[in-house]
This record gives sequence, C-alpha cells and structure tokens, in this order.
Amino acid sequence: MSDVVVLIHGIWMTTLELRPLAWQLRRCGYTCRYFYYPSLRRCPADNARRLATYLQQLDAPRVHLVAHSMGGIVLSHLFEQGEPARIGRVVMLGTPLQGSVVARQLYARRISRLLLGRATEAGLLGDAPAWRSKVESGMIAGTRSLGIGQLLAPGKLVPPHDGTVAVSETRSPGLHHHQTVHSSHLSMLVSREVADLVCRFLQQGRFT
Repeated sequence: MSDVVVLIHGIWMTTLELRPLAWQLRRCGYTCRYFYYPSLRRCPADNARRLATYLQQLDAPRVHLVAHSMGGIVLSHLFEQGEPARIGRVVMLGTPLQGSVVARQLYARRISRLLLGRATEAGLLGDAPAWRSKVESGMIAGTRSLGIGQLLAPGKLVPPHDGTVAVSETRSPGLHHHQTVHSSHLSMLVSREVADLVCRFLQQGRFT
C-alpha cells in the first residue's frame, strides 16, 4: 500500500486547480486525494476540524499533506488542535503564514470584505496559529510577480512576491525548509519544477 498525499486548495477554489499537480505526484508513486472545504462559509478552524475527520478515515500507512495558499492556514489550525496520526511530511505552496497584505486591503473596505467571508477569522489577516508542528515541513514561495493581488492591492506587495503573496509572508520560524521558485501564485500548481520539489521533499524531507 502506497503513501497517500492529500491536496488542499486555497481560497475561492474547488480542488480542480490541484489536478495538474496531482497528476505529476502520481508519477512519483503517490496516491492522491483531495480535501474540499468551504473557504468562505466556514472559518479555518472549522475547516481544520473537518480535515481531521477526513484524515482519520483514510486507509494508508502514511499521509502527506500538500496545501496551496490558504490551505496552509487550515493546516496551521489542524496542528494547533492536535497532531494527527500517521502524518508524514507537509509542503505548503505560497501560504501567507504571516498574514496577507492583499487580504488586509480587502478587509479594510466594507464592500470588498465580503470577498473574504469567514477566511479572516484567525486566518488571512495574520492572526492564525503559529506553525509549530514537529512534522517535517517545507514552504515553496513564488517570485514571479504576476497575479490578482497586484490589482486588489496595488503597490502594497513587498518584492519579491508571486503576484498575490510576498515571500516574506510565507516565512515562519517553525518551518524546517523554505524554497523559492520563479512562479506566480497560481502557476505553481502547474509547474513541473514545483512538482519535482514537492516529490523530493515528500521522499527525502528536503528540497535540495
């Protein structure tokens, strides 16, 4: 029985965006599963509890977690609530563990605040639980400044950034490894380089 990789999407997404990455991870020998959560209707802590239940139901010797963007915020709540059993390694892609300046700009306006739903509750504004897991964890951050964040918060993103999340927003003392790639926030999900880095980390616990 092979290890399972659970892929977790970001805000406003559905899991369809994760299919190209999953296809490449299968080539590394992993069985892939998707965790869908209502990113606007439920807060990250609630979605983390749902994820914990989902993980308990998986039949696999080890379960690795790969999360894009706000999916990593859900993971920070998951490990804050209690470290799940059989977890192997964790990779996050462009997750603003320090909070998102784009989200703060949207939240500052009453109209655009609706676009964030409940994702701001101990989430994207910078008040999510600090990453403290003992599980081997890595972050891949993009440096290609092309994305919707430049339209939603013009001039606010500090370089280098991926068009939506700044590299500085992805750092945390609790992370074991951090790697940058020349990809935008969304193109990380279809990047062969990113997929190879994820595979290497899941297999060896390091990016290089």
